Amino acid sequence: MTDGAAAAGYLGVARSLTGRAWRERPADAETVRRHQLALGLSEPLARALASRGVPADGGETYLNPTLKALFPDPSSFLDMDRAAQILIDALLADRPMTVFADYDVDGASSAAQIVRWFRVMGKELPIYVPDRMTEGYGPSPAAFRKIRASGVELVVTVDCGAAAYEALACAQEIGLEVVVIDHHLMRDQVPQVAALVNPNRPGCPSGQGVLAAAGVAFVLLAALNREARGRGLFEARPEPDLRQWLDLAALGAICDVTQLVGFNRALTAQGLKVMSAWRNLGLKALLDVAKGSGPAGVFHAGFILGPRINAGGRIGRSDLGARLLSTDDPEEAAALAAELDALNASRKEVEKEILDEAVRIAERESNQADAPLVLVAADDWHPGVIGIVASRLRERYRKPALVIGVDRAANVGKGSGRSQPGVNLGRAVQAAFEEGLLLAGGGHAMAAGLSVRPEMIPDLRDFLNTRLAAETQAAAAEDGLDIDALVTAGGADRSLYGAFQRLAPFGPGNPEPMFAAANVRVERPMALRGGHVRATLTDGSGGRLKAVAWRAEDTDLGRALLGGAGALHVAGRLKPDDWQGRESVELEIEDVADPRRVG
Repeated sequence: MTDGAAAAGYLGVARSLTGRAWRERPADAETVRRHQLALGLSEPLARALASRGVPADGGETYLNPTLKALFPDPSSFLDMDRAAQILIDALLADRPMTVFADYDVDGASSAAQIVRWFRVMGKELPIYVPDRMTEGYGPSPAAFRKIRASGVELVVTVDCGAAAYEALACAQEIGLEVVVIDHHLMRDQVPQVAALVNPNRPGCPSGQGVLAAAGVAFVLLAALNREARGRGLFEARPEPDLRQWLDLAALGAICDVTQLVGFNRALTAQGLKVMSAWRNLGLKALLDVAKGSGPAGVFHAGFILGPRINAGGRIGRSDLGARLLSTDDPEEAAALAAELDALNASRKEVEKEILDEAVRIAERESNQADAPLVLVAADDWHPGVIGIVASRLRERYRKPALVIGVDRAANVGKGSGRSQPGVNLGRAVQAAFEEGLLLAGGGHAMAAGLSVRPEMIPDLRDFLNTRLAAETQAAAAEDGLDIDALVTAGGADRSLYGAFQRLAPFGPGNPEPMFAAANVRVERPMALRGGHVRATLTDGSGGRLKAVAWRAEDTDLGRALLGGAGALHVAGRLKPDDWQGRESVELEIEDVADPRRVG
């Protein structure tokens, strides 16, 4: 294996079939050398470590992240101690309480942690999850009034609430005490609540802003243990072992696509180890119904478990995921898992129909081709899947995408957008709201949501294209594929894969290693159901490497593979291939370049 980059790009690829330049991931040579000496790593692995910003003295902690070394002081979070005091007071007074959760994986995994801690302490907490279709996101005055009318005195919101100003004001009016556990960006004005724990709250000194709500909830459990210990609650009963719920914290971190750095990386790495025992009945039931197996990894959480848990909130009943993750009843777990699996299958069908129509619209409308933003709209697109469709369009066109489903009866369009690095879509949507083009809208740099009158969609398109033009142009110029190392078809084996797995878990902040193979020939290419392309790659090394390109059949990349003519440069990620016990690898192709057209 060798590595290096030509002046015009890695392997001379200044523009690939997806329009990107290939680049060698930069690494400081001295840091690479010190990683080699201190940790006994190969040069490519040491380079990969250094290129991820790991300093020379931080390699051991990075490769072996532990909670002991990286767990933050819960008191460093604003209001964390106050939240723990309120909840222990409520436990001791046996006050009626409810956990109010968002309908996604992060909300469900956060709620399940809190429910499970209180269950060990002898108190069962109900979970309230708003219906995506009828109630929308987060707390609302109507939901809080309903909860208060049922006799509840205290609500703990998880993965929502930090920006629910109207609902929280209503809670004060009706005598409903609220503790907020959240991680979303906030305004400078902090709502009036009993306690608001959010590492992204203005002025919070914790330095843990990358955490998902599930990570914040796990720190809350540590604060609850400490508060309960200080009050002598564990003199007559065992202290809850928080490690048993690390799988839920990791699930939320992965599925909410958080930065896997620092404490969050340790939380995820250790949580996957706990998940691998499959002791959570809900997760095990979901794994079984999905016919999954093996030790848990990011793939299990993000592609097997997460989509099924999310399916309840997208097109089914919003509380299914939280109920699954918090149940200790095997029969209930099996029934919920089967229902979520069926809903996920339906979700995929709905998603494909909408995606196909969205692509047809984008290809048909000539003004989309060179626009900074892909914006498509149609009647009756399901609001639960338009965010996924926006992600698919962003991947396909490599620029921000906004998908709007119009409800003619209500005379409103609900939109969801996904962005490219370097393009702040949330800020642009907020600006459109301030211009009076939207009924509601907001988000963050990489994602946004909105409501708009159908007749305003053309004006919204013009506004966003103008607003995003400079950012999109700059982002396109920076859009490149960072390569960790060059491999041959023969050298890409299980040993190489295992060596680079020492950098896992992978995600934002710690990208999965990207390998390039030069001048490979494509043998036996075939299109698979779902638009995927499978092939075998060969080169002068004498080796053969299985490869797959997901959702690529009708793209330039897929057509190049299916053409099977001439040699290609190929870049992708190595994945294990354990079919029938072979313990091999395959390459998930990310990009392709024609050696005859590089430079």
